[in-house]
Amino acid sequence: MQNMNSDQEPGVLFDEEVVCFGVLSYLQLMVVGQVPVHNGGTPIQKLTDSYGDDAGIVAGMLHQWAQKTRFIPSALGDDELGAKVAAIVGRLGVPVDVTVNPGVSTVAELSIVDPSGARTYFYQRTPELLATLDETELAHLESAAYLYVDWYDGDHILRPMMAAAGLGVPVFVNIESQYGNRELLAKLAPYATVCQVSADAPDAVDDMESIASGLLDAGINTALVTGGDRGCLAADASQTVRVSAPPVAVVDGNGAGSCFSAGFIYGKVRGWTLEQCARFATAQASIKCGASGYRVASVGEGQRLAATLRGEVKKRP
Repeated sequence: MQNMNSDQEPGVLFDEEVVCFGVLSYLQLMVVGQVPVHNGGTPIQKLTDSYGDDAGIVAGMLHQWAQKTRFIPSALGDDELGAKVAAIVGRLGVPVDVTVNPGVSTVAELSIVDPSGARTYFYQRTPELLATLDETELAHLESAAYLYVDWYDGDHILRPMMAAAGLGVPVFVNIESQYGNRELLAKLAPYATVCQVSADAPDAVDDMESIASGLLDAGINTALVTGGDRGCLAADASQTVRVSAPPVAVVDGNGAGSCFSAGFIYGKVRGWTLEQCARFATAQASIKCGASGYRVASVGEGQRLAATLRGEVKKRP
């Protein structure tokens, strides 16, 4: 494997900005030792006021690695939860223009994580809140290195995706378990450069390689398939890369997918190979699962673990 960062020092601030676009929500994170049985209870180990969704989390993680990043969020309501989350994101250090709209309610989410790595969550979001994404300013895309968006923000992500594609800015879209949604893929593929999906659900039946092939056939340039403790598979037109995940004593799996996204984007901005990006993203997401919250390991720590992971690179026919 090549040196992952042969021409740049870890943590060097790049002039080009990664733009993350999506809903900003209030999140209450609850860490428990075990999932309670139905109509039963379990002790809470940790309860924290936090923020979501993935776009904001990715922006915060990239910022920790000294990657220049900007977050373009939805509006917050003029309510108690909006005030809480505005204060939280204001401390991240990421440029973000928070808009308060009295006509909407702040998105609220309760996320419960347990040692299995699973995340059980409850959320409330309204069409009126999502519509505020259509009012955001996109001028920062003109000098962006990457755009990050999530499928669950609906058609509201198409405007920034189209704008980025028109400017030649690569677009990273997270579609989670929607890899079989042909209608969604047809809508996003013309503007998406990298597509990340998750195949770690207990009832997942498709193998990672067939999932990646389906994404490439749909017109996606680079397909990323995360499989939890199975590691990841990354593929483009020329090669397929498999990276195994290291053993992890899971504390909090919330944000692991976002950490993988952030790790991959961090490498792509620096011109790393597909293998290098996949290794670093897998390493960072694995380390993140061993700690509560969104604090990520240093670039150097991620690189050291990445170099030890089992991997396989195959040429695509």
